[in-house]
Amino acid sequence: MLASYVRDFDVVLLEDETGGYVAMVPALPGCHTQGDTLAEVMEYVKEAIDLYWETLTAQEKKELLKERVVGIQKVKALA
Repeated sequence: MLASYVRDFDVVLLEDETGGYVAMVPALPGCHTQGDTLAEVMEYVKEAIDLYWETLTAQEKKELLKERVVGIQKVKALA
């Protein structure tokens, strides 16, 4: 069994085109949420991470803990 401890997760925050914010957790595929304010979306993303984590097996947790986001870069391209 993996010991419980606090882990930092990288969160990507985007402005929603209809207002508010969207938060995504790259290390946890499909883990995302939204909120009306930055404070609200941060509260919700913590909850989303906790709930997501509860659904994983010990092996899945072990594998996900190996992954690290090394950076987010902007790339210019014609659009």
